[in-house]
Amino acid sequence: MSSQKPNSSKEPAASSDDTSYVNMSTSVDTRAGSDATLIGSHCQFTYCNQLDFLPFFCQSCRKTFCLDHRTESSHQCSNAGAWAERKRQADLARHSAGEGKRMRDLVSQKPCADDGCKTVIGTSLVPGVHCSSCNRDYCLKHRLKEDHDCKNKIPIGARPTPAVVDNAMSALARFRSWGAAKKEAAKEAAARTLPKPKPSTASQRIVAVNNLKKTAKGDDKLPPEKRVYLYVEAEAETAKAKFPKGQFFYSKDWVVGRVLDAAAKSLQVQNINNQSDNEQDRLRVFHVEGGRLLEYNEKIGASLVSGNTIVLLRGVGKPPDLIDL
Repeated sequence: MSSQKPNSSKEPAASSDDTSYVNMSTSVDTRAGSDATLIGSHCQFTYCNQLDFLPFFCQSCRKTFCLDHRTESSHQCSNAGAWAERKRQADLARHSAGEGKRMRDLVSQKPCADDGCKTVIGTSLVPGVHCSSCNRDYCLKHRLKEDHDCKNKIPIGARPTPAVVDNAMSALARFRSWGAAKKEAAKEAAARTLPKPKPSTASQRIVAVNNLKKTAKGDDKLPPEKRVYLYVEAEAETAKAKFPKGQFFYSKDWVVGRVLDAAAKSLQVQNINNQSDNEQDRLRVFHVEGGRLLEYNEKIGASLVSGNTIVLLRGVGKPPDLIDL
């Protein structure tokens, strides 16, 4: 019968949390009054029976084995997987880290509430400072009320004061007044030569769009579902063109400014929008069916539909700033 000398440097003692087997010196199943490290134990694997002074205890079948047969696969464990299942059930029964805590306690890191500040607060190095007046959290640099303009901020969760409501309503009224006046001015400026909207009934629109698709020009690589088919004209008095009108299709994802550049190139209209800041020289796009001027940054997919008409105008002017009203 052979014996095995202990060699701790060759095979370190395993932890019960990591493997299905544990060293008998740490096993809770060692018989009372016995010391496995002194007397050893015989391997219980069939045909082995080797005396091992550092035997291993299997937590699945609860038998002892030598170094060579310590794993479940090597000794063909009769209850394989029992230890893993107990460990899994214990992990499932363990309370989660966030149980019983508020979301504010779990998600503590966030940016400083001051406008323009990108400092992340709530970390171990940069704690946040809560302002009870405006109910916001700030970094150390903006913790004082005068540093984050506290008096001009509405506290989170509070109702706006009457003065703030009045200012907002006044700005909204000015905006609506400007919008109505601008729409009328655009209509009057374009009334001389602008075309009338296309037929408004559903059947007439379908026929008109189908005919438009046959003649419209554009990038053939553009997918059909991305196309917007438009009638494009140039206002005769202010935007003289070599080709006064045409039919084209553009991508729904394009903004009005890009459509304007493409339309001006197709109709051969002088376009110096990128060279002059004088509104009398700049081209604008008028939407006939909508009765309004389109902003340069509007997406045409949100403002236009196939069959609409747009007109290039010059010298109409830009929307004024509400502050100047």
